[in-house]
Amino acid sequence: YIMRQRGQTVETGGGGGGIQSRPEPPMHLAVVACGERLEETLTMIKSAALFSIKRLSLHIFTEDTLHASFIEALESWPGFIRSSFNYTVYSISFPSENAAEWKKLFKPCASQRLFLPLILKDIDSIVYVDSDILFLQPVDRLWAFLSQFNSSQLAAMAPEHEEPRIAWYNRFARHPFYGRTGINSGVMLMNMTKMRNMFFKNDMTSVGLRWEELLMPLLQKYKLNITWGDQDLLNIIFHHNPECLLEFPCQWNYRPDHCIYGSNCVSAEEDGIYILHGNRGVYHDHKQQPAFRAVYEAIRKV
Repeated sequence: YIMRQRGQTVETGGGGGGIQSRPEPPMHLAVVACGERLEETLTMIKSAALFSIKRLSLHIFTEDTLHASFIEALESWPGFIRSSFNYTVYSISFPSENAAEWKKLFKPCASQRLFLPLILKDIDSIVYVDSDILFLQPVDRLWAFLSQFNSSQLAAMAPEHEEPRIAWYNRFARHPFYGRTGINSGVMLMNMTKMRNMFFKNDMTSVGLRWEELLMPLLQKYKLNITWGDQDLLNIIFHHNPECLLEFPCQWNYRPDHCIYGSNCVSAEEDGIYILHGNRGVYHDHKQQPAFRAVYEAIRKV
């Protein structure tokens, strides 16, 4: 899977022969970028690097044709940004027997995120974000939710909506979903060790299934009933396993939906927006949501 790896820190022996301290483990951040998502993804990475405190380890999954463009762009950044992370660029990879079906689910390559626990087998925990995310607070603060997981929780996401009267899942979904209004998977914190070891309850068999056993049967059962691709599959999984999910506030995944029909994210009103999620193409639209576009342009131009 690994195509390019840059920015790894190499320990060298000191002249005094003293014992060197081990560097603090990095925070792992994953993103999937296909099609016309190069600039958007680079801007997300820049926001994470600018605002984070601990070192980041980036995992960039993208089409082979974009590998060189990512490397060229990242290596051209000024030192004060570039020094805060290392990165690995991966090819898009799905199970061979159903690769075409997974690749076309919802947006190109988006369902790659479902397979991160199976690909990144040596990594314990990771933050996954969509390419249209902007960090306005350190990744460290999001990473800290991992320490809040109880013994059964293995992932964290924000609700899809706070106001049921204008929410999507409880009004239109044709499949099970988590909680009152579903969850949005644009920002997802995962303890992948727990995910790999868990047997998940489901509505296909009376026994629990491991993550790798669950995904394809779930797609086959619900593919004619899902609208938002892998996000819908995650909603189905956590509908049957609600004890496995920690909900974090909407300020960690603030979308245009939170302000189109009036303000409906209380945590953002009280403490500000921590992560901006520019879905609906708002970063690239001159007419709708100019505040989203202004923040995106400010970070892009750094």
